[in-house]
Amino acid sequence: MVNWEITTEAKILPKLKNPIFIEGLPGIGNVGKIAVDFLIEELGAKKLYSFFSHKFPHSVFVNEKNLIDMPKLEVYYKKYDKGNKRDILLLTGDIQPIDEESCYSFCEEIIKIVKHYKCSEMITTGGIGLHNVPEKPRVFCTSNDSKLLKEYVQKGILTEKNIFGVVGPIVGVSGILLGLGKRRKVKGVSLLAETFGNPLYLGIKGAKEILRVLEKKFKYGVDLKKMSKEIIEVENELARKTAEWFSEELSTRAGAKAKNNEVNYIG
Repeated sequence: MVNWEITTEAKILPKLKNPIFIEGLPGIGNVGKIAVDFLIEELGAKKLYSFFSHKFPHSVFVNEKNLIDMPKLEVYYKKYDKGNKRDILLLTGDIQPIDEESCYSFCEEIIKIVKHYKCSEMITTGGIGLHNVPEKPRVFCTSNDSKLLKEYVQKGILTEKNIFGVVGPIVGVSGILLGLGKRRKVKGVSLLAETFGNPLYLGIKGAKEILRVLEKKFKYGVDLKKMSKEIIEVENELARKTAEWFSEELSTRAGAKAKNNEVNYIG
């Protein structure tokens, strides 16, 4: 059994109003990670929890202050005291859990948090790795609940209606959260954007398209034009970390096998 050390970073636990939960961890093109990190910065979200486990990768890296940094997994929150906007929980980090047992146990801990704050909806994010850079990435959606899926696919939130036949199994937190969520009676969707499948490529375009979908549905007033040079510089640093931590084999495992020749994997 994997033990997770969870540290409460907030001085006072927030009372959230009808919150949604959004996950964005490293994967193909770091699409989900880029999208969620941008939301945290743009919305001014505050850190709520941090996680540590002996199942973290057995490495640290040196930062620009010549000091070491440990891998991070963190939950942030954004609370709206006025208006009709729903409060948000956001999961980000530098890594994915490195094996099956730690992935499942970590997702169980996240679902406990989701249920504690009575989130009515989980949203996981990731990239679909193509052999070429997509000019205009498409966003696909899958879910653990048919009614929730219809809210995205049949009500004009997404233009792509079918993901079946596009990808195979979804491996990693973005998939397991939905699977365990179904068992624990927590509804969720996964938003997956096309990106280039090179391990060092940054899926900025795919992240923008996921954010466009979230903005269309929830209307948080996010300015996508701000995903500019500064964002790219930050994510270049993330790409360096990811390349250091993950071997080619592990990167492949943290995705999904394709159903056709165009799609490589997702994660």
